[in-house]
Amino acid sequence: MRIYTRRGDDGTTGLLYGGRVDKSDQRTEAYGTTDEAVAALGMARVFIADSILADLVLRLQRELFVAGAELATAAENRHKLTPGHTKVTAEMVDGLEVAIDGYVGRTHMPEEFIVPGESRGSAFLDYARTVIRRAERQTVAMDRAGMLADGGGENQVVRYLNRLADLIFVLARYEEGDFRTLRSG
Repeated sequence: MRIYTRRGDDGTTGLLYGGRVDKSDQRTEAYGTTDEAVAALGMARVFIADSILADLVLRLQRELFVAGAELATAAENRHKLTPGHTKVTAEMVDGLEVAIDGYVGRTHMPEEFIVPGESRGSAFLDYARTVIRRAERQTVAMDRAGMLADGGGENQVVRYLNRLADLIFVLARYEEGDFRTLRSG
C-alpha cells in the first residue's frame, strides 16, 4: 500500500462520498480542524490518570471523527450520511449535556478567568477546547454559506461542537482538581 496518491498535488483533496475541493476550501478547514482537535485530545489523554475520564476523552475523539465525516461530505451527498457514524445526531449532543451536568456536579467551577497550565492534562484539554472552538467557528461559516444544508431536519454538527467545547472546559477543571481552591485557601 502506498501512502501517497499524488492526486492532491494540484492543491485539491477528495471528499467523503466523492467530489474534490481546494485544500484551502472552508469545508477542508473545518474538517481539518476537527482532525486537529482529535490529536489535541489525544495529547491530553496521555496525561490523564483517571481511567474513566481517559475513556470519555477517547469516546469524544471517536465522535469527532463523526463530525469530521459530516463536514467532509458535499451537500449533494449528505443523503448518504449514516446517523451516529458519519452524521452527528441530537442524541450525541444530549450525551454531551449529560456528561457536562455530571462533571459540573463533581467539580468546583471557577468564577474567574482560567489561565491554563495547572496540570499537563488540563492544559492539553484547554488547548483542545480552543481547537474545537475554531472548528465550531469554521462550521458556522459553512452553515451560513449553505454548505451543510441537508434538505430536512436540523443540522446537529454546530450544536455538537458547541457542547463539546463546553464539556472539554468542564473536564479540564475536573482534571486540575482542587488546585485553585488549594492556592486561594
